[in-house]
Amino acid sequence: MLKYLSTTLLTGVITLFPLVLTIYLIYWLGVTSEEIMGKLFHYILPDDTYFPGLGMFAGIIIVFIVGLMMKAYLVRKIFSLGENVLYRLPLIKSVYRAFRDFFDFFSPKKEGLGQAVAVTFQNIELVGFVTQEDPGRLPPSFRDRDCVLVYLPMSYMVGGYTILVPHDEIRPLDMTRDEAMRFVLTAGITGRRT
Repeated sequence: MLKYLSTTLLTGVITLFPLVLTIYLIYWLGVTSEEIMGKLFHYILPDDTYFPGLGMFAGIIIVFIVGLMMKAYLVRKIFSLGENVLYRLPLIKSVYRAFRDFFDFFSPKKEGLGQAVAVTFQNIELVGFVTQEDPGRLPPSFRDRDCVLVYLPMSYMVGGYTILVPHDEIRPLDMTRDEAMRFVLTAGITGRRT
């Protein structure tokens, strides 16, 4: 009976936790932008023109404008110079780089994790992601081989392995990066949703 209760409780937690975290993150972003931008609007606008939600709406507009500006070469170059300054500051460089790498993972850009592939290793196949196909971007000692760099994430962990694999030992998978990552990180328990 106790095992049944604990299994049911764990199932409930696993079901609700991702949903609650997602809702809380959206709520936190909305409340934070309303608080910061709302205070700014209270100083700029007369009290009768301010309405609740104006700060959150302004925060969304500002984020959208920044996204548009980052499409311009000059703005990207200036931003890159600013990042280079941050990468030289002690402590800040470690924290900023960790956050940058984390958010780059979810970026809609094509960089980062590439095609989901199956890597053949001693008659078993491992699911991984091509991270580098251009030999010119590999370390010099690896450039003379017909290989690609593949990241093999580990189930239920943040870590993984980066391996250099010959082209003929990988097979492209008919899965999106998100499907493949979800499949690997949950050890295949969730399966592939179609």
